[in-house]
Amino acid sequence: MDSKLVYLVQTDTTVGFSSTDDEKLSKLKKRPPTQKILQVVDSFSTLKQFTRVPKKYRKLIRKAKRTTFIYPNTHSFRVIPRDDEFYDFVRKFRNIYSTSANITTKSFDEKFALNSADIVVETKKGFSETTSSSIYLLKKKKLRKIR
Repeated sequence: MDSKLVYLVQTDTTVGFSSTDDEKLSKLKKRPPTQKILQVVDSFSTLKQFTRVPKKYRKLIRKAKRTTFIYPNTHSFRVIPRDDEFYDFVRKFRNIYSTSANITTKSFDEKFALNSADIVVETKKGFSETTSSSIYLLKKKKLRKIR
């Protein structure tokens, strides 16, 4: 699998684009390149390679389901559980950028998504748009819910 390609895939939360090229995803979604894109990782040991988890929040992060955390280093990550169908896809890359399959501020358009992706990864269940993940901003002393 070529990690520079844009994959259309059913993520753990919604239909999304995934790639290791965050600039390509930003351009595709017509979003400013300064706006950071979330990374999904296959395990907590992979997460530790990219950021330091504040000790105060370690239990919270381990127990969280479908939750994205923005860490003190300003990068955002979500750990995909092993029992999720999206895990097998993420495991091939260990970490990969992931974003919803729509133009920024617009709703999901299947035609746009299919035309924009280099490779479509579809399961027997097909694609379904569900609720997006919760987002929390972690500071050394505070936790703030963003979405």
